[in-house]
Amino acid sequence: MRRPASKRRRLSWRTRGILAAILAVVLVFVWAILARQLAPLSNTPLTRFDAIIVLGAAADRDGNPTPTELARVTEAVHEYERGAAPRLIFTGGAVTNRFVEAQVMAHAAEAQGVPESAVLLEPQARDTIQNACLSVSMMNQHGWRSAEVVSSVWHLKRSALIFSRTPIEWSMHAAPALEPESGTRDAGRDFSETLKTVRYLLWTHQMERCEP
Repeated sequence: MRRPASKRRRLSWRTRGILAAILAVVLVFVWAILARQLAPLSNTPLTRFDAIIVLGAAADRDGNPTPTELARVTEAVHEYERGAAPRLIFTGGAVTNRFVEAQVMAHAAEAQGVPESAVLLEPQARDTIQNACLSVSMMNQHGWRSAEVVSSVWHLKRSALIFSRTPIEWSMHAAPALEPESGTRDAGRDFSETLKTVRYLLWTHQMERCEP
């Protein structure tokens, strides 16, 4: 026995709505993936900068730098020693525990021989947007106009999207991991970065405007 036409139409519209929602989600993810892949890693040909900005990562529960954090610090110190910039700005607040990321990184840099006079702290930022905003605000106060931005490889693309909205000249610089990472962990981080990029494109860059 055939179903009434009206019932078939209701089912058809419901199905269309579900398919449209799925398509919208897929398109947003594709948008985020393309935005990350196409993001330029520099807006300047400079090889010498006013400062090196080191983006924060969490310390461990004892206040020691994690491998991710230490990798960023170590690479930033290498760049400082080769003369990429005369100073380092460590940015990051106490986000995941009570330890301020900027302070932990600064102590690690000083332990590697960087003089305290070359280290500046930005201890308030709670995410990458604030890392960029508050660091650039600090630079503006000193009249500095260019920065090399050091972070993990998997973090650079989204960071580039964010720094592209700041008024300084900048270039991303990857910090190689200090220890091998599994493909599963890489895939997990890539997915997490894509989700954060979706959130940034749809919401955060409108609601959390960077006005350094």
